[in-house]
Parts: sequence; C-alpha cells; structure tokens
Amino acid sequence: MAERPTFIWRTHSSWAGVADAGWFGASGALGVTVLTLESLGFASLIKKTNSAGLELATRRLLDLDLPREPSIFLSDTHAVVWSGPDRWLLLARNRARFPELLASLSANAAVSDQSQAFAALRLSGERVREVLAKGSMIDVHPSVFPVGAAALTSFARMGVQFWRIEDGPDGAAFEFLVERSMTRSFWSWFAASAGEFGYRVTIGKGYP
Repeated sequence: MAERPTFIWRTHSSWAGVADAGWFGASGALGVTVLTLESLGFASLIKKTNSAGLELATRRLLDLDLPREPSIFLSDTHAVVWSGPDRWLLLARNRARFPELLASLSANAAVSDQSQAFAALRLSGERVREVLAKGSMIDVHPSVFPVGAAALTSFARMGVQFWRIEDGPDGAAFEFLVERSMTRSFWSWFAASAGEFGYRVTIGKGYP
C-alpha cells in the first residue's frame, strides 16, 4: 500500500530569495543599514459607521490611541499607523494571539488580517535620507518628518507605507511596509539607489 505524502509547512522569510545578508556597494564608511523584520502581524482596521468604541477598544487592549493624522503610535508590543480617514494599520511585533486580538476589535471595525500580504524592513544610517530622496518626493528632513511621522505613498512607482522611528546608533531610522508581490522590485530599486553609499543587510529573526 502506498504511503500517504506528508506535507510540512515551513515559515520562510518574506525577503527570502530577494535580499541576502552582507555588505554591498561601496566600501569605506557604511552609509545605510538594512534589517529585515520578520514574524510580524499586520491588519487593516476600518472604523464602522457610527461606532464610537474602536478607540476605547484599542486603549483597553493595546494601551494605544488612534492617530488622527499621518503618524504612528507605538507600545512595546503593538503599533497603530494612520492610513486614511477612519482607517489604520495595526502592527503586532509577534503573531501570538493575533487572531484573538483581531476578533476582539471586530465589533467596532472592519478587520482584515494582512500578515501574509506584506514584508517589512528597517532602513537606517547617515545616508538613508539621500537614498529615500531617490525614490519619493516625500521630504524626510527631521524638521518636517519627525520621529513618529508616517506616510502612505509611492516609491519608484511602488505603493509603500513607512514611518520614522527613534534614531539608531548609526543615524535616522525608518521602517517600510511593502506588498510581498513587490519585494523584488522594491529591493532592485533600493540596491541601485544605496550602492554608492555602501549598505549592510542583516536578516532578522523577529522584531528587535
């Protein structure tokens, strides 16, 4: 009797086959640091009409208010990013109990788990702003794009969402959310744009 096949599902990096660890581009001083962010949970939240309970729910469950302008509010475990009027992106630093959290929020919002739809990475360094200027008209100078600012925009004709976090030891730091279907195109643009400055890639194992 033939044995039944056994299927084993393995989790792969959202940047597998796209980004490799190492130093690339110009040698000398490091211009940009790249860290891929793995195992995050993402969900879109759209406030239900005449529902006043969503912000109460996020305060109770996440200890976070909902931003009312293009910005991100963060806690140790979650973040909420403004995505438009009455729309937000919910980020969980790991997916443990993420479905239960979304179920608790669904009474006051249309909720859609997007964890498999996006890939995330962090870009930082002394030359990171020069790289970003090659892909978008968004001005990321600290005077107009402070820590906590966020944008939903186009980079090299690809839709992305990104925000600025606290500066790292190597300089300004930004986190990007890219559709998984566009990771190869995004990376091709980034590698071409950052090569002249030298960049180092680390493949992450979670959210640091």
